Amino acid sequence: MKGEGKSDNKTLGEVGESIAVTFLKGLKYTIIERNFRCKCGEIDIIARDGKTLVFVEVKTRRTNAFGVPQLAVTPFKQRQISKTALTWLAQKKLQDAGARFDVIAILQPDHAVPEIDHIRDAFDLAY
Repeated sequence: MKGEGKSDNKTLGEVGESIAVTFLKGLKYTIIERNFRCKCGEIDIIARDGKTLVFVEVKTRRTNAFGVPQLAVTPFKQRQISKTALTWLAQKKLQDAGARFDVIAILQPDHAVPEIDHIRDAFDLAY
């Protein structure tokens, strides 16, 4: 049916983010916020790894038919995430906090165990 793909992708994205949160908690990360939005964009997960703030982009796919999920974090998307992170830091008055950007790529075939690729420090601040 027309329009079905978008909601399916949203659901897949939500499932992927939940998997990522569980994965990060298993690494002893503290989840601070999920789905922070501003006019610049959205950050899927904001977490703390020890003293470091981590802005996490989650990409979930059912197959690698269109390439591995992490390739979807393009330079444009990196700039959006960077601007959004700077907005969040300014709102929280944490501009001097140590921070990094991670990408969690999840391959989630139907009814199978997800494959998780955690890329720490995936890209630098870009704006």
